[in-house]
Amino acid sequence: MNAILLMVLGLGGMAAGYFFYSRFIADRIYRFDPEFVTPAHEFDDGVDYVPTSKFVLWGHHFTSVAGAAPIVGPAIAVIWGWLPAFLWVVFGTVFFAGVHDSGAIWASVRNRGLSIGSLTGHVVGKRARSIFMIVIFLVLLMVNAVFGVVIAGLLIKNPGSVVPIWGAIAVALLIGQLIYRFKFNLGLVSLFGVAALYGLIFIGPSVPVSLPETVVGLSASAAWILILFAYAAIASLLPVWVLLQPRDYINGLQLFVGLILLYAAVLIGSPEVVAPMFNHNVPEGAPPLIPLLFVTIACGAISGFHGLVASGTTSKQLNRETDARFVGYFGSVGEGALALAAIIAACAGFASLEDWQSVYSAFGQGGVQAFVDGGAVILNRGVGIDTAISGTMLTVMAALFAGTTMDTGLRLQRYIFQEFGEIYGIRWLGRPLPATLMAVGCCVLLAFGAGGADGSGGLLIWPLFGTTNQLLAGLTLLVITVMLVRLKRPVWITLVPLVFLLMMTLAALLIQLNEFYRKEDWFLLSLDLVVLIAAILVTLECVAAFRKTEKQPVGDEL
Repeated sequence: MNAILLMVLGLGGMAAGYFFYSRFIADRIYRFDPEFVTPAHEFDDGVDYVPTSKFVLWGHHFTSVAGAAPIVGPAIAVIWGWLPAFLWVVFGTVFFAGVHDSGAIWASVRNRGLSIGSLTGHVVGKRARSIFMIVIFLVLLMVNAVFGVVIAGLLIKNPGSVVPIWGAIAVALLIGQLIYRFKFNLGLVSLFGVAALYGLIFIGPSVPVSLPETVVGLSASAAWILILFAYAAIASLLPVWVLLQPRDYINGLQLFVGLILLYAAVLIGSPEVVAPMFNHNVPEGAPPLIPLLFVTIACGAISGFHGLVASGTTSKQLNRETDARFVGYFGSVGEGALALAAIIAACAGFASLEDWQSVYSAFGQGGVQAFVDGGAVILNRGVGIDTAISGTMLTVMAALFAGTTMDTGLRLQRYIFQEFGEIYGIRWLGRPLPATLMAVGCCVLLAFGAGGADGSGGLLIWPLFGTTNQLLAGLTLLVITVMLVRLKRPVWITLVPLVFLLMMTLAALLIQLNEFYRKEDWFLLSLDLVVLIAAILVTLECVAAFRKTEKQPVGDEL
């Protein structure tokens, strides 16, 4: 099997989804209105609510939702064979992720830019909102705590990536000023930004930076984690146009350039896929393909974290409602293209099946390192880029996306605490600084309280991330479906993905529950039960909302 065929079929399918299916959804289901006054204009404050070019906002949305997840998930899931992962990424992007992301933006925009948690209270009810907020809080806590560990690990393993990763922040700050303060041409600024980022990538290996083994009594990993949390806290308080938007935008362009290079290398080098189509020799202890495939690959197919970003930050920056198709659906296509590249790198970047099997010797193996190593080989053979440079480029790509997700995740967690303050009348918690300190405090407490001195505590609850995250996606689709029922519009477009996703997620939660019981891991078992009960309760609340809204008269506004 040649990797070119996978690339053509995968990218072709996702392109067709954007040009045809997304137009149908935008015109017939969500009915985007170019004249609708979006929250970015209605509540423009220059900090969180900022009308933004759809191209810049696409960069923010795409890179915030991407992170390292569309690399890690597919590069692990190929252990079952490349075909299941390939089909889920392509069909999941077209029929699940695009519908979910653009729908979450639309739902929030039509409700004053409320986050999906608060929106649940308006659409379904207060009880559902309270339960939903627990799931959201857990997902954000997992993402922020674990991505800090992931980035720290990448910085330590590849010292040549330190300069380009941190240099990208300086580039983003400059780009923000050039676009918003000095009104420079977006195209010229984009060219400058991409050139600067790739210049840093080529410089990085020649000026490696490593922290000492201990920094004020902390390990290098713990020190990096604290530095990353301090940076993310500052970034979450700055106006979005100063750092968040330009950083995400330029990272999005950098990724697309990287993807173009990688796919060009596939075309030129024509690598063979050495991994099996279906792996009939799955290592002992690996979970079953169904339902675990659908929670192992989340970002790149559909992910609940996308709904948090779509309703938490993206909806507050949407210039026109019609931009939601490009920002939301095409953002999902971009992530699907990254997941497809991860599959190709993890299946065609090895010399032989034996080499591939030596890496995929147990479930959970592969991941980012398989993408970096395999992708570096493909780039070297296809376009002649030195493996050290190409490895650094792919490492920086993964770390930058994990960083932008962490930036956005902490800002979203700050929003959650502010919403808690508004809901329960705690005035001081409704202000940005105290809410940010609470968000960082929870992450640091998990990282160091549960993980000890190395700050890896987030990994303790990470086994539940896949199921909790996909549950969140299902609950977001539930809210969107209730809104469509209320508007008397066709609901099958969201109902079919919703039912499938809830079935797979609940089944995965039950499998994990049995696994935690056998291992006598009572903490994770208890947390699994909390998530499972929350899923059932919110589903029942939404069913009740369905019945109630079906009796209401038709309406054009929410």
